[in-house]
Amino acid sequence: MNAINPFPPVSFNVMAKPVGSRCNLNCSYCYYQGKENLYRTGFAAKMADAILEKYTKEYIQSQQVQDITFVWQGGEPVLAGLDFYKQAVLMQHKYAGGKRISNAFQTNGTLLTDEWCRFFAGQGFLVGISIDGPCEIHNRYRTNKTGTPSYDLVMKGIDRLRKYAVEFNTLTTVNRFNQDYPVDLYHFLKKIGSRYIQFLPVVEKIALGDGRPINLSDNESGNIAPWSVEPLSYGNFMMAVFDDWVRNDVGEVFVQLFDATLANWVGANPGVCIYKKQCGDALVIEYNGDVFACDHFVFKEYRLGNILESTFLELLYSQSQKQFGMHKSNSLPEQCKVCKWLFACYGECPKNWLSQCSGQKAGINYLCEGLTLFFSHVSPYMQFMAQKLEKKQPPAHVMEWVESGDYKN
Repeated sequence: MNAINPFPPVSFNVMAKPVGSRCNLNCSYCYYQGKENLYRTGFAAKMADAILEKYTKEYIQSQQVQDITFVWQGGEPVLAGLDFYKQAVLMQHKYAGGKRISNAFQTNGTLLTDEWCRFFAGQGFLVGISIDGPCEIHNRYRTNKTGTPSYDLVMKGIDRLRKYAVEFNTLTTVNRFNQDYPVDLYHFLKKIGSRYIQFLPVVEKIALGDGRPINLSDNESGNIAPWSVEPLSYGNFMMAVFDDWVRNDVGEVFVQLFDATLANWVGANPGVCIYKKQCGDALVIEYNGDVFACDHFVFKEYRLGNILESTFLELLYSQSQKQFGMHKSNSLPEQCKVCKWLFACYGECPKNWLSQCSGQKAGINYLCEGLTLFFSHVSPYMQFMAQKLEKKQPPAHVMEWVESGDYKN
């Protein structure tokens, strides 16, 4: 009889920022814009070939799993130029070593050309498009540097992706402006062809006086940014989308929060770091090779080192990263520890744990009220789908259950 290995294979994620915070847009709520101050290189930022090669080799060879996904983000990663990604793919082939390599590319879509889309199609890139809804909603916060709306360019980018049959999904922020239009947004995203949908709640803190973006968990005094979603509105938003989804689209449309919630309901990996008990396995590499603990913690105090000087495993297993990963479970407020929904949430993202915010209760996740509302609402449906999964039956049977009215009993 073979002994069970108590140590799972090494597997971690790295989000690459090949142009740092460089972007052609100037979205009001962008938490990454302030990172220009971290390096002060402006539009000179771009990952050098030597860093790209070391990153590629290290990322592939450090992991003990067969499927490796490279995630490209920004800023706006298109600004690195198409030749950069052609070189990246060549590097991936060079160091693949029999492993299966895939690429995910998050873009605002405004700079996509036929040439880009042919490349994505030919190399099998999964493209994530940032879009906040129909024209009047999207353009509220997503404009370029001169204030020109970006919606028309985004839609042209999506049209090109469809033209070349590039697989794409969507990332939609839930903010103070669109929080009241959940079903409209959901139907819009389905209409443009999105079947994998991520709703990202905008929760930002700005410093008193100069309005700098700062982490909610930092001790520096500040206010909740005016474009942040309201906690209960976020809960109501996700509930409304869920009610539409659970009646019509289970198994056809995949919403990240719903998938993660069901996974936690059955004790599986939620696939999203913020809903795990611990964090710390999702690193960020900047254009100059600097590696940080997390995408939402690209601050000097969370810099782990540089890929030209250390290996990914040295950084991943460093004492500072271990402490960062354990901080979530070790620092949960008492309110979370006794919460009946702890197994579904685990405190969500530590970056949303309030500290020194005017009019807010310190130490509690800003979204707590909304998440509590959501989990309570979806509980009977999740329980039903979990039972179906346990019997190796499709969770989509929940739609028949809802239509029959049995869920009310």
